[in-house]
Amino acid sequence: MIGQSKALVLCCIVAALFPNSAEAKFKVLHAFAGGSDGIYPFAGLIRDKAGNLYGTTENGGGCCGIVYRLAPDGTLSVLHAFTAGTDGAYPAAGLVSDASGNLYGTTTEGGGTGCHTLGCGTVFRIAPDGGEAVLYAFKGKGGDGSDPSAGLLLDKSGNLYGTTTGGGVAKESDGFGTIFRLAPDGTESVLYAFKGAGARDGDGPRAALIADPKGSLYGTTQLGGRSGFGTVFKLTPRGRERVLYSFTNGDDGREPYSSLVLDDSGNLYGTATAGGTLNNGTVFRLAPDGGLTVLHAFAGSPDDGASPTAALTVDAGGNLYSTTASGGAHSDPDCHGSCGTAFRLAPDGTETILHDFAWKTGAFPWSGVIMDRKGNLFGTTLEGGSRIGIGTVFEITP
Repeated sequence: MIGQSKALVLCCIVAALFPNSAEAKFKVLHAFAGGSDGIYPFAGLIRDKAGNLYGTTENGGGCCGIVYRLAPDGTLSVLHAFTAGTDGAYPAAGLVSDASGNLYGTTTEGGGTGCHTLGCGTVFRIAPDGGEAVLYAFKGKGGDGSDPSAGLLLDKSGNLYGTTTGGGVAKESDGFGTIFRLAPDGTESVLYAFKGAGARDGDGPRAALIADPKGSLYGTTQLGGRSGFGTVFKLTPRGRERVLYSFTNGDDGREPYSSLVLDDSGNLYGTATAGGTLNNGTVFRLAPDGGLTVLHAFAGSPDDGASPTAALTVDAGGNLYSTTASGGAHSDPDCHGSCGTAFRLAPDGTETILHDFAWKTGAFPWSGVIMDRKGNLFGTTLEGGSRIGIGTVFEITP
């Protein structure tokens, strides 16, 4: 089984993987060339037991994005190239898999007509032999949602859970987003439709969901809430939505873009893309009682990262790992400044920059990292990696 797109990988490794005094070893595993192999890997990765990496590119592949497999020897295989027809277009999120090796994901457009002419988005499955099947095409009307920008959560019964950034009301052009469930027989159910700013319940969920052992779902909205700067929410199995925290654009941050991590004590961990004491974003912990603690406020260039758009990965020692989409020590003209960082945050709050990105080896990592049993980290950059600079897959080694 390849694992979930929740970006939570619990590995039995030592707590101190990387030295604090120097960057870890960095390697580009693949630089996208702009042909059939795709353009702009916006999303992160999943990994199977054989070491193959799987992901999507938002564009390229002849038209509108691809699903790819990257073998340990560096060979990239296109499993599906989207055509902007009924199969979907522009996958912006990562993948999940089942025990049989089927891959599941979403496309932000395609699937029919309406919303963006191409369609309102899809949920798809890629079989091990590469065959693609659209499991659901959003209509944007009747409240089923539109523009699914996030990855999926797969439960033991084969149900898929996700979010849409729009839809949720009768007209396809309206709505503040939904939380949905897709049953194995293809039946889609809207579990919750966000009501937007006036209701203070959140607006525009762009992150994948996570679940606790009781079946409650947790996620973030980029906007909405009491102050309009985003929320952390919980949805019970009975469909009751509760805002656990509303961001204020103060020291706590604003606009949480990514999904969350849940520990055994019920604490939630995540990132806010902006805000904080220096307005460069934060890493936060939200306790079960609703108290939010800022674990790190990013300082920006040249000493630190900025704009953390990705989810966190945690190891057995409680260290948190992720990326920032900007900031870092390198001032690169191709990046019009800094190109982003990969970092580790220790339980005591000590931050270590594991890598400062540069255009020639990959720039602007929008997604997080996954970890193997040896502590190696794998991720993608949206741009850079070559002269034309359309993204990379990378590895950071202890």
